[in-house]
Amino acid sequence: MASLEPPDSHVLSAALGWLGLGNLEEAEIEIKRLTRPATRHPDVLEFVWVLLSRREDWIAAAATAKSLKKIAPDRPQAWIHYSYALRRAEGGGLEASWKALLPAYEKFPEEPVIPYNLACYASQMNRLEDAREWLGKALKIEETQAIRTENLRPELFKNQANSIKNMALRDEDLKPLWKEIKKL
Repeated sequence: MASLEPPDSHVLSAALGWLGLGNLEEAEIEIKRLTRPATRHPDVLEFVWVLLSRREDWIAAAATAKSLKKIAPDRPQAWIHYSYALRRAEGGGLEASWKALLPAYEKFPEEPVIPYNLACYASQMNRLEDAREWLGKALKIEETQAIRTENLRPELFKNQANSIKNMALRDEDLKPLWKEIKKL
């Protein structure tokens, strides 16, 4: 999809600035200045999703992410946002989030957040074997990307900061696996 054109691009930039300053009210005022066609742009929908999630309006956030997924199905964040909001929305939950995100793994096999979130959902559904498997996939994707982009030998990766592992050790969703994760 084409990028936003002025003045809409300037409006989104201003809204992002307000959001960066933590001022949700001003960010919302800015975003209301967009032209009608711009409100369906994927960048705008992602921004609106962030606003709604900060407000913890999970039903509206899920609806926004669902629209984003329809308009921009090749954006992994659309799928991630949808499942994240669906988990928290009334009438959603873990199983619904799991089912919504599962197809995204095949579509985006190099996006580590997808198997990471699937590990979280599985852990919270007390499917610990599945959680281990999905977390392993997330860690492997991260390792492969680090080796490729940083030109590291695999044995050197183990000495690098492992953000998935560090995130998992702080994530309450994965608490049942913390002892195992520490040993990785």
